[in-house]
Order: sequence, then structure tokens, then C-alpha cells
Amino acid sequence: MSSDDNYILSRDYLENSRLNLYHYQWVEVFGYRTHPKIPIDDPKLRIADIGAGTGVWLTDLAARLPSSVQLDGLDVSLHAMPPREWLPSNMTVREWNIKDAVPDDLVGVYDIIHARNFIFVLKDDEIKHTMENMMKLLKPGGYLQWGESEVHKMKIMKTDPQADASALQQLMNMTLGQDARLQPTWVSHVGEHLSEAGFEDVETDLRDPQPHLAFMMHECQLVLHELITRQTRNESVRKEIERLLPLVQKQTVAGACNDIPRRSVIGRKPKA
Repeated sequence: MSSDDNYILSRDYLENSRLNLYHYQWVEVFGYRTHPKIPIDDPKLRIADIGAGTGVWLTDLAARLPSSVQLDGLDVSLHAMPPREWLPSNMTVREWNIKDAVPDDLVGVYDIIHARNFIFVLKDDEIKHTMENMMKLLKPGGYLQWGESEVHKMKIMKTDPQADASALQQLMNMTLGQDARLQPTWVSHVGEHLSEAGFEDVETDLRDPQPHLAFMMHECQLVLHELITRQTRNESVRKEIERLLPLVQKQTVAGACNDIPRRSVIGRKPKA
């Protein structure tokens, strides 16, 4: 396994809590954990979550599927996972970097693969190889479900058009400029990348969260800025974010928040 674990955020209880909360907000937006067109009635399914993080997608899914279904969490780091003893009995975890070659024992073994929030991990020139790896992991006829936030389409939503959101705008501009992975072009073209990689029956589900959900997700995502102050080596950036956050909080309470579309895409590996 590659040791290239350059996740741009921290790996601690604050980030883990954000990821867990964000999962349930995501489910609230889309109304499903697995897309309705992905069959899940086979009691012998084998399902993987790539970049599993805290394992929350799998543990949430485990409560809704038979214990005979095998659930595998794969991630470059397992630090965010609960202790193995507290995971569902049919769930395993394993270190693996999606940028590395697919291990021989994982080639063609999965009925369903899930991936979400790789916007912080993958650059545009890494997508082709990533899609090839996803294809290798799947059985013929298996499904990939991929979800991302359209960060580059983020806009500010206000209850009053005249309300001040200047600090929020400044914070947004500053944050997006910190890392190229926060402004990728591949996110809007996930479906096209799946088709180019050979996936069939590709379908995109693009959602704009309802205002109350957009507000909740905005507050959840504000934790990102706290994490950036912990991780950045740029002292001026850290001080500026620390100056802006209290102002952003005031503007949020007054009725201003970031509004980000969310995209969920599925594709099926050809059966032959």
C-alpha cells in the first residue's frame, strides 16, 4: 500500500463528527443510501465503501440488510473507524489507497461499490486511473455509486437579498484557494467519466438541498474551516480564517449560508 496519505483535513473527533453528521444529511437530501435502481435483494451481496472514513455509510447500511451480506470498508487510513470489536459482525476494514493497484484478491469480487467525497482526495489527472480501479473491483454486472458536492457551483443563499454576507464570501474565496482539489473540474463530469471507463446504464441524480437542509449542511461544513486552521502552515491564512469565522457565524444567524448542489451518479459494469 502506498504511504501517500495527504488528506488535507485533520483526522480527529471533530472531523469524524462532521463526517458522520454529513452522512445523515446526505441521506436526507437524496432519500436513499443505495440508489433505488441498484438491486440489494441478494442475501449474499458483497459491498465495498471506498474511502470509508468513519465507516458510517456501511454501519448505517448494515442495519438495513441481512447479516449474510459482506460489507468491506477500504481506506488509506483506518484511524477514523470505530474499534473493530464494535463494528457489525459482517463488516471488515482494510487499508488501501484508491490510487494504488487493485490487490489481486479484490479483483472482480464486489456487487456494489460506494464512493463519496473524493473531492478532497483526487485531482483531475487521477480520475481515469481511479475509474479503472473501480471497474476492476466490480463483478460483471456490479454497480458503482459515486457522490460528490458541486463545490465549484457553491453560491450564497440569503433570507434577505440585502443582508450582509461579505465575511462568508471572503471565507469561501479564501478556502477554495487553499488547495486545487477543492476546485476540481471532474466533479460535474463524473457520469461522463464512468461512461468513458466502460460503465453502462449511467445515471445522474443532481439535487439542490431544501433551504433548511442547505443551512444545516452549511453549519456542518463550517467545521472544515476550523480544521484548516489546524492544518495550514500558512500563518496569515490561519489568522484570517480565525478573524472571519465569528463574523461568518453572525451572518449565518442573520440568514446567510452557502448553498451547494449535490451529485450522485451510478453506473453498471458490463455483464460480459
